[in-house]
Amino acid sequence: MSDTRTRIIVAAVAIPFIVALAYAGGYWWFAFVVAVLVMTMQEYAQLAGAKGMTVHLPTMVSGGCFFLLVFLHERISYDALHLLGTGIAFPLQWQAFLWIAMLCVLVGSAIELFRNNGSALLNLAGTMLGIFYVGLSLGATIGVREIFSVAEFPVGPVFGTAMLSEAQLTQLHAWGGWTMVSILASIWMCDSAAYFGGRAMGRHKLFERVSPKKTREGAAWGLVSSILTMLAAKALALSYLPWGHAALVGVLIGTVGQLGDLIESLLKRDAHIKDSSSLLPGHGGIFDRFDSLIFVSPALFLYFDFVVFA
Repeated sequence: MSDTRTRIIVAAVAIPFIVALAYAGGYWWFAFVVAVLVMTMQEYAQLAGAKGMTVHLPTMVSGGCFFLLVFLHERISYDALHLLGTGIAFPLQWQAFLWIAMLCVLVGSAIELFRNNGSALLNLAGTMLGIFYVGLSLGATIGVREIFSVAEFPVGPVFGTAMLSEAQLTQLHAWGGWTMVSILASIWMCDSAAYFGGRAMGRHKLFERVSPKKTREGAAWGLVSSILTMLAAKALALSYLPWGHAALVGVLIGTVGQLGDLIESLLKRDAHIKDSSSLLPGHGGIFDRFDSLIFVSPALFLYFDFVVFA
């Protein structure tokens, strides 16, 4: 009960702050995700170190931050154009992505050439996994929020030079903010329902080799909870989202999100570490709290970008 009480208190303090930043979007949400990325990569580096890898943290953090910036491409291009004037050539978003991916591999490999610190193969593999697993996935979190902001930047390829009215832009911003908040709420409800449902009704192990305490009953409670949360969000704030899409977003969160939790548990078990850190009392580390968001964000970004807004 003491551990449960601590979890609730920490959540009650942190959740309003995170929700406010998610709704605000833009550079506010970007700054928060950068903070999550830095702390998650520090914890990931400890996991990798327990397996004999000496990852290069500066390369991981810088590569991850550049991937975050890729998902702010339209916003940055628009702001730079207005600050610095015309005549500036910016790479397209897909070009920036390829450049960053190639530079990460080249720079990471070159650093290992001169480091001479244990196994170069293990170090490089661990560094690249951290960049793409944590950095690129968290970048997709920004991408989901920015889908609703692109209309603010008429230099982008989607809207050309067409300008929307102030009321339309305000509506898009509200939809984007509530969409991100709803995704976070669905993840949190899934996590809580799986935790309490598993404790109350859990009988059959879900994946005992990786996470002995997780049960199928708890996972089912989590899935149902994530779907119901997204359906409630559609009814309350997401009028643009059809009911079927809202349910499928809930399914993605309830399945892929829980899969992300299991994968992080796999990494911790392999490293013989219980929690990624003790930063958050009752919750473990930042990696522990955002493992579902990290894994489900690319799936949600692709779903919104290529299905909902196709």
